[in-house]
Amino acid sequence: MLVRFGIFIYLCTRKLERLYSFKHDKMMDNKRWVVQLLVLLLILPIDIHAQKEHFVFTTAWKAQAQFAGYYVAYERGFYREAGLEVEIQHPTLTSSALTRLKSQECDAAMFSLMSAMDFISQGFSLVNIFQDSMNSSNLLISRWDTDPLKMKGKKVAIFNADPNYLTFIMDRREGMHYSWVPFSSGINLFLSGAVDATMAVSYNEYYLLLQSGFKLTKESVYRFSEHDYNIQETGVYVKSDYYRQHRSACEKFAKASRQGWEWTAQHPKEALDIVMKYVRKYASPTNRLLQRLMLEECLRLQVNKDTGKREYRVREDMVQKASRMMTECGLIARPVSYKELMGL
Repeated sequence: MLVRFGIFIYLCTRKLERLYSFKHDKMMDNKRWVVQLLVLLLILPIDIHAQKEHFVFTTAWKAQAQFAGYYVAYERGFYREAGLEVEIQHPTLTSSALTRLKSQECDAAMFSLMSAMDFISQGFSLVNIFQDSMNSSNLLISRWDTDPLKMKGKKVAIFNADPNYLTFIMDRREGMHYSWVPFSSGINLFLSGAVDATMAVSYNEYYLLLQSGFKLTKESVYRFSEHDYNIQETGVYVKSDYYRQHRSACEKFAKASRQGWEWTAQHPKEALDIVMKYVRKYASPTNRLLQRLMLEECLRLQVNKDTGKREYRVREDMVQKASRMMTECGLIARPVSYKELMGL
């Protein structure tokens, strides 16, 4: 609209020039210069604001309520308002978030804190630009209504998509000597009786087991967050060189993502509607009830137990604790510091 108005002003002025003659050529030149400058000032801001930086973000898994805040930030226009044209991708079993980030198929990807520290220790430099988790969702669930810590040497199903760092650490520190059985996802391996216990997360497999009719007791569910293993999980990471070159875009993404999560916490029902739009679009095998329970649990996990607030930040003390435990158990080659993780 402003561009058309500028052109209109310019044409009108040219018309006036024809109607009224100026006595001096110098006056004519000055007027023409002023008019052209005004037109340029009217048009230039439009061109600047029209250019939005493209930013590709890969989530940690298939479309689900775990990523509600990012879906909301996109659908509510928070990313566009920040000057970003964000593209949200989901990984597959054959193309992980790490693979996509390494091959430059995306600008940012989602990893757990301990996974990111592992990658950094191996020489793949990353920077955390946004943190949506403040607590561990990890669970160890037994079949026999038995405390998992009393099941020494038993078969335990573990995720093969993401290393089970806390489980490995607990196994070594407590001397459990579990026998590991990898699985990709779901609860069928556990329900079949092929293993004695399974890894799970509190926002997904836990509710799948409840929905299946499996009886879960306080004794049979070991919550890592309630013991000395509470390490926050998912955050958004970029390669360190990208961070140095596109720091402004990273900051804009973080601010808009936080806005999306805050809106989600205030409007969970509407946010769930948005989640289900993505669930249908990507044909995720789930239902609205499970997604509602997942969203409620993810929002609960965002609250810092010490302050009772959602802070969307990496805790330095948790980085130090995770680095110490992972180093002691030989899970990383070297310690990783908070400053290194945050690109400071």
